[in-house]
Parts: sequence; C-alpha cells; structure tokens
Amino acid sequence: MASRSGARRFVVALFLALMLGGLGVAGFWYLGPFRAPQDETFIQIDRGMSSQTIANLLAREGLVRSNWAFLVARALNRRARLQAGEYRFGPEQTPFAIFDKIRRGQVYFVVVTIPEGSNMFDIAGILEKETSVKAIDFLKAAADPTSVHDLDPSAPDLEGYLFPSTYQVTHSTTAAQLCHMMTNEFHKEWHTLQPDPLPPAEVHRFVTLASLVEKETGLGAERPMVASVFTNRLRLNMPLQCDPTTVYAALLENRYNGVIHKSDLASTNPYNTYAHTGLPPGPIANPGKLSLQAALHPADDSYLYFVARADGSGGHHFTSTLAEHEKAVADFRRASHQ
Repeated sequence: MASRSGARRFVVALFLALMLGGLGVAGFWYLGPFRAPQDETFIQIDRGMSSQTIANLLAREGLVRSNWAFLVARALNRRARLQAGEYRFGPEQTPFAIFDKIRRGQVYFVVVTIPEGSNMFDIAGILEKETSVKAIDFLKAAADPTSVHDLDPSAPDLEGYLFPSTYQVTHSTTAAQLCHMMTNEFHKEWHTLQPDPLPPAEVHRFVTLASLVEKETGLGAERPMVASVFTNRLRLNMPLQCDPTTVYAALLENRYNGVIHKSDLASTNPYNTYAHTGLPPGPIANPGKLSLQAALHPADDSYLYFVARADGSGGHHFTSTLAEHEKAVADFRRASHQ
C-alpha cells in the first residue's frame, strides 16, 4: 500500500511539474521577445484608443504573438496611462517593453531644422535627406498657397511663408501637414511683428523685401541697413541689382549651376532685378524674424549701395553715392588679392 501511495504521489507531482513547465514554456512563448516581420515598424495610437484596440493593432502588425500578450502586460499595470502618438518598434521586443514605451509616451519623431533664407528647393532637399517626406511631394504641397491666402491672396505658392525654424516630423507626417506647420508658425511670428492688419499687397511687398534682405546678409545688425538700401532704391526707381534674385531666376528655369554668369544678369526672367526695376514678383526665400522686422522697419539712412568687406566678417560697407561705392569695390578687390 505504501509503495502504491508513493507511486501515486510521484505521478501527481510529475503531472504538476509537467503542467507548470508547460505553462512556463507557453508563458515564455507568448510573453518573450517576438521577431517582427521587418527591422522597424511604425504604429499610430490615437487619443482614446482602448487597450483591447491597441493590443489588436500590435498583433495585426506582428509586434506581439497575440493580443493576449499585450493585455497581460496591461493587466499587471492597470493604473498606467497609455499615451497617444506615433511609435517606432524594432524587432524582438517583449510585450512588456512595448507596453512600457507606450506608457512612457516615447513617441517617434525626427527633429529637423530649416535655416533662415532657405528656399522651397532647399527645404525639399533637407526633408528628403532627413525625414520620410519626399522632395517632390513637398514641392507639390508648397505650390498650394491656400494656407496663406488670408494674408496674401496673390501668393502663387508658399515661398516666403514657410517659416524657418525647428520642427518635429513623424514617420507619418505628410508634406501638406508640414507646410501647414510652417505657415502656421509664420502666421504667429507675423502677427507678433505686425499686430495691425495690412493690405494684402503690402504683406506681399514686405515679405518679398524681407526675403532679399535675408539672402544678402547673415548679420542681424545689418539687416535694417540692407532693407534701407533696397527701400531707397525702390523710391528712386533704381534697379535693386540683388544677386540672389538672379540666382533664384536661374533656379526657377533649372539652369543654376552654382555660379552667376553674364547671361544670368541679362536674363529677362521677372525675378532678375538687374533687368527689371522694382521688387521681384514674389519672395525668393523664406525669411526669419529679424529680416521680416527689418523689412517692416528699415534703417533711416541714405544708403544706396553696399559691398562685402574683405575681412571675412560677413559684413558689408554701405555708401550713399556711386563714387563712394566704386571706391569701396576697388578696396574690396585690392584687399581680396593681397
């Protein structure tokens, strides 16, 4: 009898051990790392999405073996708040690691900085290189000026209104959404600088002027003086002779190769301010705050000319007469060849 009882206990113990072992294996199978079908997977968790819906989404995208695996992690952290956003997951992450990432709100985004003075083509190139937004898609979206028609109904595109700043771009951000982000930032800055409404033609004029100022100098202190040179020339009906407008004309015609040629200066393109008096038809770049401020409030002086200094400071020498300008140019050339 004793031997039978001992055998029975052994069988029961063996059965329990096998059952627990099986549960352990099953638990490891469900709750252990799972190889995703690709190196990285992006999912979007919307505000108000339930735990069950998130679990189903993770299972559908192949991030967990079963929605049950994520719900176990959720059950063990019932008070945790799951945060909305876009998330990037690599291969072989456990359900608990995935849950923790969502709990912490470790959303995915790329920080991209658009420098002051960048034109649409520059921005498209930056986005193509640093984000998932394609250059061709961005240029197509930037060709739609609807988002700035409240300020400038005559704007043919968004050039000048894509405010240079730092933006957070997710994997799912579209070119159109990014354009809206940038024009919204422009609206904020513009209304700070110019709280009183201006006629649309004046807005167009000031933004165009600011884009020229932005391209001519990188020194903030000089921008009101550059703005005054252009404003004085406009008043006297003198051609602005702004080299960056010639470059932009060549860009629009897909013929700019990094150098300004005599043929560029003679081009009849309406953006070429050597061939035409007045401002170009629209902005040639996207100005920052200081250039917009300078265009709205130019320095009060009589300067009509400026030429780069040869000291490498990035500054310019400003003059009021042609004779003074020619001397400054000669000084620059002489110093440059020493």
